[in-house]
Amino acid sequence: MNVLVTPHIFGGKESFCVPASKSHTIRRLLLAALGSGVSRIEGPLDSLDTRSCAAAVPALGAKVAEERKNGILTAYIVQGAGAVKTDASGADIRRIDAGNSGTTLFLLLAAASLGNAPYTFSGDEQIMRRSAGPLLDALSAFGVSVSSHNGCVPITVCGPWKGGRARVECPTSQYLSALLMAAPLAPKGCVTRIDVPLLNEKPYIDMTLAYLAAHSVPLEFTPGYSRFRIAGGASYHSQNGPVPGDFSSAAFPAAAAVISGGRITLVGLDPADTQGDKVFFEYLERMGCTVEWKQTEGVWQVTVFRTGPLKGGIFDLNATPDMLPVMAVLGAYANGKTELINAAHARIKETDRIACMARELKKLGVECIEKKDGLVIGAQTARGKETPPVMRLDGYGDHRIVMALACAALGSQGPVEITTAEAVDVTYPGFWELFKKPALI
Repeated sequence: MNVLVTPHIFGGKESFCVPASKSHTIRRLLLAALGSGVSRIEGPLDSLDTRSCAAAVPALGAKVAEERKNGILTAYIVQGAGAVKTDASGADIRRIDAGNSGTTLFLLLAAASLGNAPYTFSGDEQIMRRSAGPLLDALSAFGVSVSSHNGCVPITVCGPWKGGRARVECPTSQYLSALLMAAPLAPKGCVTRIDVPLLNEKPYIDMTLAYLAAHSVPLEFTPGYSRFRIAGGASYHSQNGPVPGDFSSAAFPAAAAVISGGRITLVGLDPADTQGDKVFFEYLERMGCTVEWKQTEGVWQVTVFRTGPLKGGIFDLNATPDMLPVMAVLGAYANGKTELINAAHARIKETDRIACMARELKKLGVECIEKKDGLVIGAQTARGKETPPVMRLDGYGDHRIVMALACAALGSQGPVEITTAEAVDVTYPGFWELFKKPALI
């Protein structure tokens, strides 16, 4: 599906409710599935990625029910399995389709390795290109039988988890989160040691460790997360409560407002949350925007606008690589040069986001230099030149690229057509409604 976005001022007096966090929703689904008792996950994200996880965890022995009101998902009710089901015969292969969700794939690969039944994982075309190699090597070191297509799906794992020591480089933090969530459930007396010489996206490990602490899981680690020691024999208990808003998704309506010269108020974010992408609002302040946080009756809201031009700068995105597409389009409308650095791992997401964003920004006439680990973005030299009546940009089937290009379209000289617009459903199903229902093509 393609959409046509016409430039206009985005935002207004009304408040926008931020979608629930994908990272929190998937972690809660998995912890609830591996735990005992019944967990009620309130206000979860209802997107393609989270649906993939909800459809996958029953393979671990859990039961998942949806609670809906007027067609809107209000809660997941999860009956935990207490432990990953085993199959003494080893003949019953359980199959899990991760869809487009890398988080589901990586986290469940480790969880499925706890039992002695084989699990085979598949996914969509993008997932087929995302390597789990370092994670699979670690699982193999812990006694798990592993087979794959050069580290990619189809992947089959079969436990049991025997513990031991492994060295795992983590260009994506999901490898480490997967191991940390599974290792405590290994048999009592089993000790897992993990050496981490490389770790990107550190705030996601903060999030994972916060969940383990909430479940009273004992583990030892160095301050820089370079070494972990995890004893088996722990268990997860049921937990209830709402899912926090998603800072990653919130970045797009905020960027749309400041690019187009509008004003927006977002509801549902918690500035004390562990999500690393909350630093995006600090990025906006550094670029000359006003960011106002306010709490009323326990509910936070943040208002974003600018009264002057956006300013370029240097932004280290190692902890926040998902912000690269949206920061790139902000840089395209900023005065001066914008450098996005230390984000080579943005190349191993759903797409090579560095190369894709450089290619599309150049179509808009933006000076853009592609670096190994980021982008250098200059002025829009072609803004005054003759351009096609409709500029066509490729979304590459990547939800974050599609949403970033939609933000860029609001400040363009004319209508912009964006391909693969349906990709937003991976994390932000209601995204196009924010843009006053742009024309479908």
